[in-house]
Amino acid sequence: MMNIDLSGKLAVVTGGTGELGQEMVRTLARCGANVVIQYLRNKDKASQLLEEIEALGVRGLTVRADVTQLESVTIMHRTVLSTAGSPDILVNNAVSQYKWMSVLEQDLQDYEDQFRSCVLHNVLMAKLFVPGMIKKRYGRIIAVSTECAMEALPTQSAYAAGKRGMDGVLRVLAREVGEHQITVNQVAPGWTISDRDRRKGTERNAEYEKKVPLRRRGTDQEVANVVAFLASDLASYVTGAYIPVCGGTVMPAI
Repeated sequence: MMNIDLSGKLAVVTGGTGELGQEMVRTLARCGANVVIQYLRNKDKASQLLEEIEALGVRGLTVRADVTQLESVTIMHRTVLSTAGSPDILVNNAVSQYKWMSVLEQDLQDYEDQFRSCVLHNVLMAKLFVPGMIKKRYGRIIAVSTECAMEALPTQSAYAAGKRGMDGVLRVLAREVGEHQITVNQVAPGWTISDRDRRKGTERNAEYEKKVPLRRRGTDQEVANVVAFLASDLASYVTGAYIPVCGGTVMPAI
């Protein structure tokens, strides 16, 4: 039996207080990783998560930062290095929210917003944290994409554009840093059940489920499991991949 062992590794999870991010934080901690929880607004949730993971016997840190701004990410980088050390794992999960509308109706600001939170977010995290990985000749970068990037459904243009732009940056980055034994991969969840659904009792959606080959929605834990796998040495020869965790709703072709 193989276990995912991240003991002694340091992970940074952006959007760590989000619906999927918080389960990624917990799962990485359960695998033994020390975890930096980045948040923008939800300080209370970040503090709660910190208590949870420290109760597991790992070290944690909460950092407030805007991952779309160079100055803010630079300050976060300094804080992480001075307090916790140089990260081994980056999970770029944060993304901004906006109202989905048709291309003709979507505000131009929403396209810029998605560019900053998808593309520039990943660029800034790479610029600040990858040099430390290069020195160690070790690193795992996992970015959270979406099935929507492949579906191209109505009203999703700004979101899909941001995630597709992110995809291009990450595939190039995978080629550029591979020689340093740094892997760069994407996890692409479908419409995933999270704690919000469990609180509201909204786990089921027949209309969505019937288009999923597995005939159900996935869970936040199932997404976090793939993140943990890619963060581990079990995935040491996997890089440049876009891995859907969506029950087969989208299937990248060869």
